[in-house]
Amino acid sequence: MAASAESVVRPAEALFTGKALAYAPAMGHRPDDSALMLRYQDGDMAAFETLYRRHNDPLYRYLLRLCRNRDTAEDLFQDVWGKIVKARTSYRPTAKFTTFLYRVAHNCFIDHVRRNKRHVGGGGLDVDLQPHPGESLETTTERSKARQRLATALLALPDEQRDVFLLHEEASLSLDEIASVTGCNRETAKSRLRYARKKLLAAIDESPER
Repeated sequence: MAASAESVVRPAEALFTGKALAYAPAMGHRPDDSALMLRYQDGDMAAFETLYRRHNDPLYRYLLRLCRNRDTAEDLFQDVWGKIVKARTSYRPTAKFTTFLYRVAHNCFIDHVRRNKRHVGGGGLDVDLQPHPGESLETTTERSKARQRLATALLALPDEQRDVFLLHEEASLSLDEIASVTGCNRETAKSRLRYARKKLLAAIDESPER
């Protein structure tokens, strides 16, 4: 059964048991993700909460836009964080935490596709249609149409191209990191990103009258 929206946005402590330990980093110091994961490995639950807050929004957007179905995205979101929790004892900082996190997310999506060979997204994507301050109605309308065309074009991309584009835009991963996450070489990742951008830019520039 799909996870409810409430379960997706629930606080990190719902994902594990145990009382959070005191965690007070030095003023002005922002520990990196790998350091936080190692602290969590040692039992620092507050370190995990910090990791969760840093990455839950972009991770959810990545999954939603990748699988194109809200219920599936919510299920995968919970699955990914559950696997991160389970992996804490064996975690080693051999790569950036974001590379590790999105490799888990990518694999969860691939497993979902393999289990559901007739994988079809549904419902479309949410598009931000809120007007910008001081923006004219004409500009707001055209921007909204452009964003809708972009959302439609994103849905139409092959899974591999959409995955690479979202890893770059939502997760801010480099080409080398994307190659590591998806299991392809750097040139393949670069090519997929280039084709995805080309198609999306064409969709944005496309005149509604065409």
